Amino acid sequence: MMQSFPRFFPMHVAEIFGSKIGAGYFTTQAASIASQLCEPYSPNHDEVVDIDWENLGFGLMPTDYMYTMKCGKDEQFKQGQLSRYGNIELSPSAGVLNYGQGLFEGTKAYRREDGGIFLFRPQENAIRMQIGAERMCMPSPSIHQFVDAVKETALSNRRWIPPAGKGSLYIRPLLIGSGAVLGLAPSPEYSFLVYASPVGNYFKEGTAPLKLYVEDEFHRATRGGAGGVKSITNYAPVLRAIRRARDRGFSDVLYLNSVNKRDIEEVSSCNVFMVKDNTLSTPATSGTILEGVTRKSIMDVASDLGYQVEERPITIEELLEADEVFCTGTAVGVAPVGSITYKGNMIEYKGKDELVCRKLYSRLVGIQKGIVEDKRGWIVEID
Repeated sequence: MMQSFPRFFPMHVAEIFGSKIGAGYFTTQAASIASQLCEPYSPNHDEVVDIDWENLGFGLMPTDYMYTMKCGKDEQFKQGQLSRYGNIELSPSAGVLNYGQGLFEGTKAYRREDGGIFLFRPQENAIRMQIGAERMCMPSPSIHQFVDAVKETALSNRRWIPPAGKGSLYIRPLLIGSGAVLGLAPSPEYSFLVYASPVGNYFKEGTAPLKLYVEDEFHRATRGGAGGVKSITNYAPVLRAIRRARDRGFSDVLYLNSVNKRDIEEVSSCNVFMVKDNTLSTPATSGTILEGVTRKSIMDVASDLGYQVEERPITIEELLEADEVFCTGTAVGVAPVGSITYKGNMIEYKGKDELVCRKLYSRLVGIQKGIVEDKRGWIVEID
């Protein structure tokens, strides 16, 4: 006979219990189990995590804690709390499920050689979420609330932070319309969630140069849309283009301006730069391009090292004639581009003895490790 389970139970838990024990035992233990699932708990931070840090890719690895905070439509977020990582309950008519009212961010916690833990410019992610929330008619956490939630999530999952140089703890803040709504309107309730997962290189190529495909059929964003904020609605539409490109052996897709179909915009999940002589150029963020935190940081580092930095429209033809091309993003870091294929023609960028992007990334990592002075206050020590 099929057993029924309380609606708050994660499906994988229900399946485990349903397959291993009888209904009588389940009935007597349900309340106790539910309490254990829903209440906060304290993991042993000294407990060893059995992970092959040398072969850590970019995939979800559930950790110990997540952070949750809620508020109503015309309210402000109050103090949130940590709880055990697990499934959440949403109404089928939740705003995020029906109308895509949601934003997400991405930041990382790192471990230094001395064991210290730090974040990199989390306040920039908080500001970007506030800008996105205004665009999507959502309340947002304050900068302090956002950064504090990220800190708590990182510290509570500290045993999952890879050793220095082996990766990082990717932290994903989410802001979603969690309240039930039927007609097209802002959600009556909002949830701010933060979870984390240890990660290594984003691309399967590791640190090898990327092979990009220029997409001239599908577009990532259009003028007047939400391409300039980190809305969840920006990402599902590019999945088909990414799949098609990867099936052909490419690493990712470079998108063009949807109006003139000549100016480059960004790659699926990262910004793009070109180097010509001593000038570093990147497309201006004019509403269709996300202003990445790593993008801003690399521009500052390049200026410090004496490069001329400019934000302006860049045509695909100009990009193909560049000395060097590279991508930046929280997930990808700084990744060199080895080739770009446009309209069936592949242009290869011959690697020099010292790529500019590697020089810039080395400086950025030096700041993060404490080897280079952090003059701008980018590093947030949390342990």
